This record gives sequence, C-alpha cells and structure tokens, in this order.
Amino acid sequence: MYESLIEQTQKAIEHSLKWAETGWGMTFGDRQVNVGSLKEAEELPPHFVYREEALNYWKQVQLTGSDAAASGKKALAALEREDFKGAEDFVYCSMYHEKPFAAKAKTWKLVYDAVKQEMSKS
Repeated sequence: MYESLIEQTQKAIEHSLKWAETGWGMTFGDRQVNVGSLKEAEELPPHFVYREEALNYWKQVQLTGSDAAASGKKALAALEREDFKGAEDFVYCSMYHEKPFAAKAKTWKLVYDAVKQEMSKS
C-alpha cells in the first residue's frame, strides 16, 4: 500500500551506507585539496599534511551513515507495519544523525517530508 514510501526509505538506507564510498566535494588544507571520499583519503601520501584530517572526516561520514541507516531500517520496519508515527520518529533520528553532513548528503529530509505527508493523509 505504501510501496513508494518503503522504496524511498530503502534507497535512503542504501545511500547512507555509501556516503563515504561515493562521497562529495570536500576540501582540506590551505591549498583546498579536494578529497572526495574515504578511498581518496586512504590513497593520500603519508606525508600529506591534512591526510589524518581527511581520513578522520571520511571515517566519521562512514560511521554516521551507518547510524543513519540503522535508524532507517527501524523506520522501514515501522512502515511495513503501517506505523507512521514510529516511522516518523526513526526517520527523524536518521535526519539527526545526518545533520552534520546534511548539506552534502541530502538523504533523509526528503524521506521525512514524505512520511509526514503520508501521515497527514491518514
């Protein structure tokens, strides 16, 4: 009945789990060197001054994406039970996790808006 909402949540979960892998434009250091993913950070030469900063950033993105996905899975289970309030709460939690990276990740706000819209119909 709510297949599109369930599908949107599944895609958001998958996307969150790949934030560090697919990455986005992110610069480090005075020279504003672009390091756009965890893989790129790992491939930086050991002498690169901002290597640790880039690694830490992308590892944090990876952990945060995992946390957002975990809440998203709980939201998915709630949606499958047609528990929209529970789904809203868990998607909100995913948005909370995403907040430090929301301008770049742009994943959970759309799902949250869709859940709220569905709740208004019920």
